[in-house]
Order: sequence, then structure tokens, then C-alpha cells
Amino acid sequence: MGRSWRDGAGTMAVPGGPVVPVEVAASLRARRRGLLGRDGIAGAMLLTPASSVHTFGMRFPIDVAHLDRELRVLAVVTMPPGRLGALRLRARHVLEAEAGAMAGWGLRPGVRVTVTPGPGGGTVRADRSPAG
Repeated sequence: MGRSWRDGAGTMAVPGGPVVPVEVAASLRARRRGLLGRDGIAGAMLLTPASSVHTFGMRFPIDVAHLDRELRVLAVVTMPPGRLGALRLRARHVLEAEAGAMAGWGLRPGVRVTVTPGPGGGTVRADRSPAG
């Protein structure tokens, strides 16, 4: 039941919502770099594996969604620059986007997202059913 995650581009689908461009950061180097040094992001960044994030050195506030193994949203928070996020023990992945974006996509606790890698990306299987 393992998943193979690789750095690269793809898309994320939110049930009943849009298909969003996503960057997958699976290597230590890509996760460490994250959104640092950027002025924004079109879409989202998926950090995997990850259970917490920080915004030290970031230039803009971000929405952070903690996801479990099945890509189900555990929590969504907005973090301003210069903060250390809470560790979520059940989280296996963290999704980052510009502040306010996730509410517009309908991303909330209990929703499962689907991540589809682009050409050359890793193999990913994810569920789409929202929790009640």
C-alpha cells in the first residue's frame, strides 16, 4: 500500500471544488526549500513526508493543511511569516498555499484530496470521498 512520491508538478482535486496546480516536494532538499524566497505561489505545495512547518523567512502568510496517509485533511490553519507551526502527530503530509486559498477551494477537515502527478512525477494514489 506504499506510495512513491517524487519532486515535481501535478494537480490536486478537491471534491466539489477546483483542480489546482500542485508542486510536490518529496526530497529533503525540496522540503527544506519549500516556499522560502518566493513572493507567492500559483496553486499549492505538497510537502511529503511532513507533520509540521514553519514560516521563518517567508514573505507572505500561508494556509497550511495537515493531511493523513489517505490525504484526508486533519486541520487547516493560516500562518503569518515568522511562526512555528504545531506538530500534528497523525499528519503524514502538509499542503501549503497562499492565505485564503484553501477556503476558496473548499478544503476543510475531513475532506480527502486527490493528487495526480504531472509528466515525470511519482506514482500517487489518493481518495476523493469527503468525510461526513
